[in-house]
Amino acid sequence: MKKIVLAFSGGLDTSFCVPYLIEQGFEVHTIFVNTGGTSKKEEIKITNRAIELGAKKHINKNVDQSLWKEIIKPLIWSGSLYQDRYPALCSDRYLIVKEAVALCKKLKTKNIAHGCTGMGNDQVRFDLSIQALGSFNTFSPIREIQNESQDVRGYEIKYLRERGFKVSSLSSSYSVNENIMGATVSGSEIDEWKEPSDESYILCKKPNQYPKKDKRIRIEFVKGEAKKINGKLLKGADLLRKLNSDGGLYGIGREIYTGDTIIGIKGRILFEAPGITILQKAHKALEETILTDKQSFFKPLVGKKWVELVYNGFYFDPLTKNLENFLEDIQLLVNGTVEVCLSSGSVTAVSVDAKKKLINKDSTYAQSATWGIEESSGFIKLYGQSSSTWAKVNKNKL
Repeated sequence: MKKIVLAFSGGLDTSFCVPYLIEQGFEVHTIFVNTGGTSKKEEIKITNRAIELGAKKHINKNVDQSLWKEIIKPLIWSGSLYQDRYPALCSDRYLIVKEAVALCKKLKTKNIAHGCTGMGNDQVRFDLSIQALGSFNTFSPIREIQNESQDVRGYEIKYLRERGFKVSSLSSSYSVNENIMGATVSGSEIDEWKEPSDESYILCKKPNQYPKKDKRIRIEFVKGEAKKINGKLLKGADLLRKLNSDGGLYGIGREIYTGDTIIGIKGRILFEAPGITILQKAHKALEETILTDKQSFFKPLVGKKWVELVYNGFYFDPLTKNLENFLEDIQLLVNGTVEVCLSSGSVTAVSVDAKKKLINKDSTYAQSATWGIEESSGFIKLYGQSSSTWAKVNKNKL
C-alpha cells in the first residue's frame, strides 16, 4: 500500500479521512501537532482514536515553543493585526504542515492529506504551504465528498457508522480552535451576526466575573522579545500562557470580528487573545520611546504586510522572511521593562523603563528647550515653504 501522512486532530473531519484514505489504497500514518491548546490527556485520546480508525501508526508532536519563536515573536514585532482587528491566531497551521511534511520525508512518501473543507481559509494555508515545502501529492477527502453531498457532516457520520466506528453524540454549538496564541470561536449564532451565548467564553471570564481590583504586571523585553514577568524568567510559550491566564480574568483581548476571508466571502468569528493583546500593547509602548521618528513611521508598513502574508497563506513565501529580517533588525535596541495595568476589558501601559530612550535632557515637549524664538520661527517658515508658496501662486483662485 502507498504510504500517506494525514494531519490529524481527532475531530469528525480527520476521523472520516482515515478509513476513507485506507479504502483508496493508502497506508495511513497520522500526526497530531500540538500548538499549545491540547492537554496530555487529550493527546492520548487522539492517539487511541487514530489507531482505532485504522492508522498504521500515530505520533504526537508538541511545537508550542516553536510557535513562539517562529510566529509569535515576529507577530509582536510587527505591532499589527489582520485588517487592524485579528491577531492571526490561525498561524499555527504552518507548523502543522511543516511537521507533516517532515514525517513524509522520514517515511519517504510524496503523499500528504488534510481534513480542510472547501469553504474555509485553512485549505489555502495548507495547500500553499505544502507546495512551498516540496513536490507532494495533496489529498483533501472532505473537499472530494462535497461533490457528492451538500450535508458533509451527515455524510461523514453515516460513513463512519456504517463501518462500525463510533461517532460522539456530543456536539458543541461552536467550532473552537485553540492554541497558545488564543482561541477562535465560530458557528451557531456567531455566523448569523447575533450575540454569542455564554458558552462562547473560552479563555476569558464574563464581565460580571471580572476582578474588582486592577492588576499590575511588569514585562521585560530583550531585543524586542518578552523574557520576564515580574522579574521571573519564563520560556516564550510559558510566558504567553501566564499572560493568557492573567488577561483572561479581565476579559482582555476578546473581540467579535467580521473579516474578509481569503476565498472572498465575509466571515464572522469571535476570538480571545489576552496574552497577545497585552504583549503588543507593552511592546509598542517600549518601541515608541526607542525608535526614531522615521523608524516609527515606516515599521508599521512592514508589519502590516507581514501579517497579511501570514494570514493569506504565504508564510513560506521568501518575502515573509525578508520582512521578518527587517523587523528583527529594528528590535536590536528595544530593551527595557514596561508596566501594564489590567482592568475590566482593557490593558494600559502605565510606565516604561529603558536605557535607550530617545530623550534630550535639555528639552521637554511643550515645557522647555535649548533653542529660542528665532530658531523656532525659522524652522516653521522653512517647514511650511511649499504650502505657503502654493498659497501665494494661487491666491486669485482662493
